[in-house]
Formats: sequence, C-alpha cells, structure tokens
Amino acid sequence: MRVLLALGGNAMTNADGRARPEDQIAAAQVAMAAVAELLSEDVEVVITHGNGPQVGNLLVKNELAATVVPPVPLDWCGAQTQATLGFVLMNTLEAELVRRGILRRTATVVTRALVDRDDPGFTRPTKPIGRFLPAEEAQLLVEHGETWEDRGEKGWRRVVASPEPLEIVDAPAIQALVEAGFVVVANGGGGIPVVRDADGNLGGVEAVIDKDLGAALLARTVEVDVLVIATDVPHAVLHFGTPEASDIGTVSVSQLRAYAAEGHFASGSMGPKVEAVCRFVERGGSRAIITDLANLSTAVRGDGGTVVVPD
Repeated sequence: MRVLLALGGNAMTNADGRARPEDQIAAAQVAMAAVAELLSEDVEVVITHGNGPQVGNLLVKNELAATVVPPVPLDWCGAQTQATLGFVLMNTLEAELVRRGILRRTATVVTRALVDRDDPGFTRPTKPIGRFLPAEEAQLLVEHGETWEDRGEKGWRRVVASPEPLEIVDAPAIQALVEAGFVVVANGGGGIPVVRDADGNLGGVEAVIDKDLGAALLARTVEVDVLVIATDVPHAVLHFGTPEASDIGTVSVSQLRAYAAEGHFASGSMGPKVEAVCRFVERGGSRAIITDLANLSTAVRGDGGTVVVPD
C-alpha cells in the first residue's frame, strides 16, 4: 500500500502555535514517529506538508527589514520553507527509523506546481497571509509591489492570489525517488506556484496554493492508494461546536459532498480538507482519510478516522 500523508503547517509548531526551531523539531518528532509506525508495517509513505506558520515567520522578517533590503518574493518564501521543513522531517524520521532498526532512505524535492496565469485569483487576490500592520508600515510594502487591504480596527493585512494547482512540475523526480524506495517529502505548502510563458519557460508568482488541494493533486500524480489528511481532530464533524456534534466515520464521496453543501465545514479549516479528499476519490483514489496523528496507523488499516470511499 502506498499512502500520501499530508501534514498541516500547524503540525510543525507546538500546541500554542509557537514556531521556534526547537518547537518545530519537537513537533516533527511526533509526526515522524507516526510515519515510522506505518513504515514498520510495510506501508510506502510519501509526505507533504503545510508551511503557513513558517512562511509567516519569513514575512515578518521581510516587514522588519523592508527599509534595509527588498522583501523576498512569496515564491522564494515557499521554496525556502519547503527545503527547511524537508530537512527537519528527514532528520527526525531517520532518527526514529534508526531507533526502530528500520533502514530506509529519505529525500526532499523542492517542488513547483503549475498554475494558470489567467486564474481568476490573480485578478482579485483574496487569500490573507501574515500579520496585521499599521497603515504606514503596510504602505512601505505596497511600494514594494505587494497588495494590502484595510481590515478595520485590526489594521492592514496582505492578500495574495490562491490559484488552482494544475500540474506537479517535478512529479517525475518524485516518482523516480519513490520507485527507488525513498521516503519522499514533496510539494510542501501546496507547491511553489509557477506559470509558463509563451516560450515555455517557468517563473514563480506571488501566490499561495491551498496545501490540501495540492496534496490531492500530488496523491493522484504519484498514484498512491490512500490519501491521508492529518489534522488536529480524529474525525471530520457534523454540526461542529454544537450539542448535536457527531463524528463522521466511513462515508461515500457523494454524501460528504452533500454535507459540505449543507455548510458543515468551515472554508478556512475543514472545508479545503473535505474538498481535497473528495477530489482524490472522485478521480480514482480507492479511499481518503481525515484524522489526527494519534490515529494514523489504525485509520490506514481501516479502523478509525473519517474514511471517504467511492459511491
């Protein structure tokens, strides 16, 4: 069995959201212990991850240094965090595998995802990123070409496009490494968004791809059997936050779509995860799972989490 495990960016921070290096390493150790458990059961694992908190840290550095050096473009932030998080995940996974007496090689692929330069998201950026700033500080970054919006009492916040991922550009390298037996970390943060010009050349763009939609595309591209979206709850929930709340166990993709249409899943949290697992199953995946790391192994074996199956 081949599994794609998609870790949220907050899975790489501590419980209160701090993202100091030691916090990220400690969180990675927890996540990679769960991966090592799967590997010990002869499950092939490909890993992808979010990078929101880590990109947020880089954006703060951009803001603080804007009067001294030009801000680093957002696609560079994505590339930097892919490499850094891949480095941390490889180190922690290899240490856990050694502890268990398992010999597996690891690799990280800094991964580009092709988007359409005419994607509607570029016309009116709406994805908020980073922290709120006073108007005068935001104005300096506007002068560097960024788009910021007045969000009232909280201040100004940067907004960027969130285009649909169309193709994993570096899929052949990922696939070759997987077939050679590597545990591969790839397509972090949904992939570094790139567009193709009239001559066929690729260039990065100021955008953020939804990490869960990027995970669904990667899962199909590398032909995994199961997509697992790892989050901080063991199941997706109906009527979340109300006395009628109930966990969703095994569910058909059409029924999960119906729940989504009824408004059960928030657009900024569970909504994209539900969309990702539905896309994977609708386009040929055998099943997809939403669960937490504590239940990862049992869920992959078919005994836990929200399990989405074909109709």
